[in-house]
Amino acid sequence: MRTTHEVTNQAPPLVDYDAAADPALIESLRGEGGAEAEPEVREIGKIVGSAEVQEQTWLASEYPPKLRTHDRYGHRVDEVEFHPAWHELMDTAVRHGLHGKPWTETGSGAHVARAAKYVVWATQPEQGSCCPVTMTYAAVPVLRRQPELAERFEPLLASGEYDFGLRPPEAKRGLIAGMAMTEKQGGSDVRANTTRAVPDDTGEATYRLTGHKWFCSAPMSDLFLVLAQAPGGLTCFMLPRVLPGGERNRMHLQRLKDKLGNRSNASSEVEYDEAIAWRVGEEGRGVRTIVEMVNMTRLDCVIGASGGMRWGVHQAVHHAAHRQAFGKLLIEQPLMTNVLADLAVESEAAMMLSMRLAGAVDRSLAGDESEEAFKRLAGAVSKYWVTKRWPMHAAEALECLGGNGYVEESGMPRLYREAPIQSVWEGSGNVAALDVLRAMSREPEGVDTFLAELDEAAGADRRLDQAVRALKKELSDPEDLESRARMVVERMALALQGSLLVRRGGPATADAFCASRFGGDWGHAFGTLPKGLDLKTIVDRARPEPSGREVDEKGERQSGEPHEPLQTSKT
Repeated sequence: MRTTHEVTNQAPPLVDYDAAADPALIESLRGEGGAEAEPEVREIGKIVGSAEVQEQTWLASEYPPKLRTHDRYGHRVDEVEFHPAWHELMDTAVRHGLHGKPWTETGSGAHVARAAKYVVWATQPEQGSCCPVTMTYAAVPVLRRQPELAERFEPLLASGEYDFGLRPPEAKRGLIAGMAMTEKQGGSDVRANTTRAVPDDTGEATYRLTGHKWFCSAPMSDLFLVLAQAPGGLTCFMLPRVLPGGERNRMHLQRLKDKLGNRSNASSEVEYDEAIAWRVGEEGRGVRTIVEMVNMTRLDCVIGASGGMRWGVHQAVHHAAHRQAFGKLLIEQPLMTNVLADLAVESEAAMMLSMRLAGAVDRSLAGDESEEAFKRLAGAVSKYWVTKRWPMHAAEALECLGGNGYVEESGMPRLYREAPIQSVWEGSGNVAALDVLRAMSREPEGVDTFLAELDEAAGADRRLDQAVRALKKELSDPEDLESRARMVVERMALALQGSLLVRRGGPATADAFCASRFGGDWGHAFGTLPKGLDLKTIVDRARPEPSGREVDEKGERQSGEPHEPLQTSKT
C-alpha cells in the first residue's frame, strides 16, 4: 500500500502530564492552610493526567449507563449498568477521599485539601463521576441532624472503599449517597412537591413515601436524601435502596434522562410506592435541613466549573505550543497569545475563588462565625458567576484548536457539552442570583464580612478600589434590586475575584484581570485584553507540564527549566 501523505504539524496528545503542576493551585492550597496535603494533590494530578484515566473517561462517556428495570423472569430489579471504566473512575475518586475524607479528619485545612484534589479531578472533559462524589460529600452534614443515622452510616459514607452493588447498607464496606428533590410540577420550587410521607406504625422516625421525582441524582447510590410532604409539612428523609433485611426498597427507576452532557453519570426519574425512609431533622423543616447539602453541592459546582476551565486552558495552550501557522507557533502569534492569556486569567480567578470558599468551610466548621456568614453569601455569588462563565470559556478553548477541537476525539466537544450543567444544577442563574439577595436581606452580617474581604485589598490596585466603591454604592440602593440582581451579583463576584488575585495571585494575572474587568478596556469576547500587559508570563504560568516538573516553595515552576516536549502515550 502506497503512503499518500505524512502527518506533520499536529500537536501530540496531552497525556502523561501532571494536572496538579499549576502554580495558582499550589499557591491557593498553601495560602488556605492545606500545605500538608500537597503530596496527595500532586499524586492525583499525575493520575488524572495519565493515559489510563483519560482512556477511562472516554470509555465511560462513550458507553453511558443503561437501565435494566426487570430480570428475564419479569421481576423488578431497577439496576443501572455501567461500563467498567466508570467503576474504575469511582474507585480512584473514593480511594483518594474526594467523597468524604474531610469528615474523618480533625485538623485544619481538610476541606481545602479535598477541594484542591477535586479541582484536579474535575480537570477532565467528562465529569460524570463527580456527581455521586459530591452527593456523598454533601450528605454527611445533613445526616448529622439525626445523630442515630449519622452513627450508623457516616463511617461508611466516609469509607475509602468503593463497594458497588445493591446490598443492605450496613453489609457494605463503603456507601455512596444520592439526592432526589426535584419534581416535574415545581422544579426549583421544592415547596410545590407532592410526594407524600406517611408515618409508619413502628413508632420510630420511619415513614412510607409515595410519589414521583423528576430528577434523581446518581440513582445507583445506596442512600438518598429526599424531600416529601409529611403531616407537619415538607420534610427531609433518608431513603435506602436496599432495606436492612435485604429486601429492595420500593424505589422504582422509570427511565434515565437523555442529557446534553454528563452522560457517564446516570440521572433518572423515580417512583416511590410506599418506599421506606427515615426522617432527618424535624417535620416541616425539610428545606432548612437539606439546604446544608445544597450549600456543599453548590461549592462543588464552583469547583467543577473551575476544574473544567483548567482542562480547557491546558488543551488550548498545549495545542498552541505545538501547532504552527504562518511561520510561527500559534502560541507566539500575538492575537492567539491574547486569547490564551484571557482564558488563563478567567481560569485562575475561578480556581482561587473555589479554594477561598473551601477555606471558609474549614474555618466555619472550627467555629468562626464571620467565615460562616462569608461562606453563605460568597458561595451563592460564586455559584452564579463561575458556572455562568464556564460555557463561554469552553467554547473559546475549543475554538483555539480550530477544526480539531470540533472533533470528538479531541475531548473538546465533551467539555463543551459538560459546561452548562454546573449552572443548571442546584439552582439555575436566576435562582442563584435571588438567593444572594435573600442572603443579604436575612443575614446583613454576611454583607459586612463580604465587604471586609474586599477591603483587605484596598490600596493595592486603583481599578479594583474604584470597582469596590461602585459596588458599595450599588448595594446601598434597594430600588429595583431584584430586576437588576444579575448585574449586582456579577459585580460582587468580579470584585471578590479581583481582591483574591491582587492579594494572592500571580502579579501579571492580577494586573490583567483588573485592567480588563475593571479598567473599561475589554471587549465582549475572550482575547480582548488591553495592551501593556505581560501576556507571555500569564500563558507560561498556565502551561501544562510533564509529570515530575516541580513547583517551588513560592508556588512557581523552578526557574531556568525550559518547556520540554510532552510525552505521548503508546497505548
